[in-house]
Amino acid sequence: MDMEGIFRNNRDWARKKIEADPTYFRNLSQGQSPEILYIGCSDSRVSAEELMGVGPGAAFVHRNIANMVSNLDLSAMTVIQYAVAVLRVKHVVVCGHYFCGGVKAALESKDMGLLNPWLRNIRDVFRLHREELAGIGGEEERYRRLVELNVEEQCVNVLKVADVQIAARQRRLTVHGWVFDIQSGLLNDLRVDFDEKLRGIRELYHLE
Repeated sequence: MDMEGIFRNNRDWARKKIEADPTYFRNLSQGQSPEILYIGCSDSRVSAEELMGVGPGAAFVHRNIANMVSNLDLSAMTVIQYAVAVLRVKHVVVCGHYFCGGVKAALESKDMGLLNPWLRNIRDVFRLHREELAGIGGEEERYRRLVELNVEEQCVNVLKVADVQIAARQRRLTVHGWVFDIQSGLLNDLRVDFDEKLRGIRELYHLE
């Protein structure tokens, strides 16, 4: 990759933005009021704003390997708190994608070094849904379903966060689980019934 080319691209991009709207960057500098918190995968093929068709300022974005939401991940927790309590986003989206390298690595029985504790979270998702996954015949279909189940479980983890619970009660913040299909370019809304999924654990995680 030509590093100097990146700066040339940046100058061309900035020039085109100013030609189209002389106040573009001045307006951007005034602050942000995104309506969406997007939690996605760090995969280089999956760009949050591009796949949603939105520009700068529309989404507050957090990305990591396999779009995980762990209560032990200080980065994820502070992003969620800031987006919900300070920016007052209206929607929290967890977006996974098919052909996710992190999910695939979690299915492999080999030492991944520093990745081991991170991938253990995905292996726990596999353990929780082992019976369903065992009933799926093809390996690729099982892999795709684990991608979806991982998104669902990370959405549940979002709903366990205190600020999210408060915002959901007070101003109807909503949580969504999506999967991006790299082969088609389309987003798939999993339309998860979170009330049903939380029914069995609500007494443990619900905060007054």
